[in-house]
Amino acid sequence: MLVCLSIWLHASMVTAMSTLVPNIVEEIGGITLIPWTFALYEIGSIVVGAGSGLLVYRYQLRNPMSYAALVFALGSIICALAHFMPVLLLGRLLQGIGGGGLIAISFIAVGALFPTHLMPRAIAAVSAIWGASAFMGPLIGALFVQQLSWQSAFWFFTIMSVILSIWIRWHVSEQPDHEIADVNHFFPVRRLSVLSIGVLLIAAAGIDISIGKTPILVLLGIGFLGWFLRMDARGQGNRLLPKRPIGLRNRVSAGFTMILCFAIATIAITVYGPLFMIHIHQVSILTAGYVIACSSVGWSLGAVAVSGISISEDSRAIMLGMSVLTLSILGFVYAIIDGPVYLLALFALLEGAGFGVAWSSILRRMLTLTDLEDRERASAAIPTIHRLGYAIGAAYIGIVASVVGLEMNVANETVESAARWIFLACLPFAIFGLLATWRFVGKSESPD
Repeated sequence: MLVCLSIWLHASMVTAMSTLVPNIVEEIGGITLIPWTFALYEIGSIVVGAGSGLLVYRYQLRNPMSYAALVFALGSIICALAHFMPVLLLGRLLQGIGGGGLIAISFIAVGALFPTHLMPRAIAAVSAIWGASAFMGPLIGALFVQQLSWQSAFWFFTIMSVILSIWIRWHVSEQPDHEIADVNHFFPVRRLSVLSIGVLLIAAAGIDISIGKTPILVLLGIGFLGWFLRMDARGQGNRLLPKRPIGLRNRVSAGFTMILCFAIATIAITVYGPLFMIHIHQVSILTAGYVIACSSVGWSLGAVAVSGISISEDSRAIMLGMSVLTLSILGFVYAIIDGPVYLLALFALLEGAGFGVAWSSILRRMLTLTDLEDRERASAAIPTIHRLGYAIGAAYIGIVASVVGLEMNVANETVESAARWIFLACLPFAIFGLLATWRFVGKSESPD
């Protein structure tokens, strides 16, 4: 229950934010900063998640996990009290730091606190909670907004995280029953700082668009991301990613590129979907929450549908899943304006199903293709690249929204043009993601 509550806090907050954003913007402004509410959360999760193993090795489970819950609570309090968007962004960053720590340490805790024969059941419970939380998050946010206020949602998460922190202090022993693997490598502060700066520069490019400043910030952001990859490749035992993870030079790098591209391409419905549905289709925030939740339902259904396939079917499952994802983005381009709302829900379901159908096969094929010395690193890098794609994607569509004048359009209640352009801007990444998919599912099974 303790581990599952940790998973629930992180997963439900990630998706609840999508249905809180429209009311937050209506009350405190800052529509150009909407993507930052997602990007900063993901950055915090990536940075702390990368160092959680080292923290647990040095300080055991109890203190890092308890403090992560308290940081999440502090971030929630700041969000609840925010009267300006920059203040709320600080809270979101702290939420991401706390949530990223909770999720990473929870998976470590499964290995540390449970005997080997119970681990599969523990992982199954965690997976079930993750899916249910991702589904419930938008509905929780919508219900609080509709019945109380968006601030009350953050107070709710504050109470839950404080309860979790107290529970951890009382019920997790100082020394776990099972030894945690030694990760005695220094924390890669410089690399993670460079990574964070790169994403933030791209996000900053979407504020006050100008011909001179915006391209410079984008190029600087891309440069910092490239610098991070080069620094990480030169790392020794504490590399975060396999060497040369992005590109099409081999099937492993193509696989990571595929994950990155499709994460960038699919974040738009989470960031701007509820705002567009409310303004264009005049639906309630609760209805918008149900539409966003369909993505989580689709992921679960897709995963269940292919749960028994053999390794020989992995290539077909991956290609099918990524093709369905691309079709869902095309569907959003049409339905975000023309509707009806149930069609948006269908495409959200297909988007989730695309990931669900492909995800386990992606994991299995990636491990098959990766050299033995990099397999553990590749397993950890898959969710990291996925979250990084969401952070970069949120920053990217923020630039697109500013270029097409979303702030002015919302003020004039004519968001249709902005909505269509934002989803059209996601298509190039989906197309490149498909190219990477073709490379990833090549016939040869030997490592590159």
